Amino acid sequence: MRVVIVGCGFGGLFAARALCDASFEITVLDRVNHHTLKGEFRRYDPRNARVVLVEGIDRVLSAYPPDLSERARLQLERLGVTLWLGKRVIGIDADGVDLGGERLAAKTVIWCAGVAASPLGASLGVPLDRTKRVIVEADLTVPGHPEIQVVGDLAILPMHSPPVPGVAPAAKQMGRHAARNLLAELAGKKPSPFRYRDYGQLATIGRSKAVAMFGRVHLSGWLAWVTWLTAHIYFLIGFRNRLVVLIDWAWSYWTFDRSARIVARNDRAAGS
Repeated sequence: MRVVIVGCGFGGLFAARALCDASFEITVLDRVNHHTLKGEFRRYDPRNARVVLVEGIDRVLSAYPPDLSERARLQLERLGVTLWLGKRVIGIDADGVDLGGERLAAKTVIWCAGVAASPLGASLGVPLDRTKRVIVEADLTVPGHPEIQVVGDLAILPMHSPPVPGVAPAAKQMGRHAARNLLAELAGKKPSPFRYRDYGQLATIGRSKAVAMFGRVHLSGWLAWVTWLTAHIYFLIGFRNRLVVLIDWAWSYWTFDRSARIVARNDRAAGS
């Protein structure tokens, strides 16, 4: 069984990690009787599975510095992921992907090579970039429409370098800034330009595997993974939620048992 994932950004790494974690857990479950998934996979041997990541540029996680990108590549390879870098997918069909002169057979293809903005932006009739994001002014207003503010991953600030990432922390900052500007206008004051504050970037790759960047501080491996866990638990709302998630993650880590999963019935197979 071969699974092809197109795109080595955050989504591609997340998909590869999930597939590799699942394969590893099922292998363990087949060997250890007390795990709860024993017997649910009778015809599938995960050791025969192959996960292939295809990326159009020559490195993974292009949003990260080259040193962290290289560490992420090494961690992916240790997980058993096959990397095809510098390859562009020009076609996908039921039997695999076409790489322009090369063919990669696969029954399952996961597309993680980019996202498009909400169609709401196109309905405004304003300038958009190639991913359909609204090009906004420095104060997050639409050019020619100061009464409209656009925030989150629907907005692109061309004057901001590096670009503001389309992630929740950035959207929260933009939302707060838009609210402050609205209050300023109501008070008769001039709106101020938005300045994004980067608190760092984190990407998890697998069990005890991650990369993290906080300005000039670069982390990888177990320390980056613990930092990722701590950050995600810290930003949850309420102590009870933090405690429940911490216990759930700890249980999953030590027992290889995922508390949330769906086992769907194949009616066609059941009826045959």
